[in-house]
Parts: sequence; C-alpha cells; structure tokens
Amino acid sequence: MPSAVGITLKQAQAAVAAAIEKSQAIGTLMDIAVVDAGGNLTAFAREDGAWQGSIDISQIKARTARYFDMPTGAIGQLSQPGGPLFGIEHSNGGLITFPGGLPIKNAAGEVIGAIGVSGSSVENDHTVAEAGAAAVK
Repeated sequence: MPSAVGITLKQAQAAVAAAIEKSQAIGTLMDIAVVDAGGNLTAFAREDGAWQGSIDISQIKARTARYFDMPTGAIGQLSQPGGPLFGIEHSNGGLITFPGGLPIKNAAGEVIGAIGVSGSSVENDHTVAEAGAAAVK
C-alpha cells in the first residue's frame, strides 16, 4: 500500500506527461525524471531525439531537489565560492546545482518526491520542471 506522503506512480506519470506537454509547447526535447520521497526513480521519459547525456543529469537533478527539498537552482546560488554550501555538488555521489530540479509537494505542502529535467537551457529546463511539479496535487 502506498505511503500517505509518497508520490504515487500515477502522480509521477502525470508529472512526466505535463512536463512533456510543456516541452513540446516551447519546442524543446527533454529527459524527464521523477523520484519518490526516498530519491528512487519512479517515472522517466526521454523525448525522441533528446540528448543522451541529459538522461543522467535529469535523474541527478531530481535526486538533488529531493535530498535538500529545494530547487536545484537555489542550491546553485548557495554553492558559489564563498557561499554557505560551496562544494556541496561533490557530496552524495554527485549533485547538480543548476536549475531544472524541483521538489514535488502534495496539496498539504508535504514534499512527496521531485522532478528533474534536462535537455535545453537551464531556463527551459526549469520551466518544464515547473509544469511537471504543478501537475501533482
């Protein structure tokens, strides 16, 4: 039986579908990963022609967002030289600290998983991730 606070497969698939729809609307090709509350891959899609190198990046972005329950871009801002999280990208087997990873919250505001998107500019990655995360409530 699924946990009350964990993302379900149906929710993860809805996030991927919404992200793909947004990716297509803005004319990009993306790799999209959704992880559960434990950081385990729950759903994944690679749009036809999306960069192979972005497969791993999307999954790491999702895990990074879940490990710290914050957008990967926010972690990136904090991890600049002299910042309080400088060097954090070397922890946990490697993190991604640029935009494209977001926590996914349920209607009560609890983090139940995360989405990571890679395949375009970091701005587009973030936009597509936002669409995916917004599809889960």
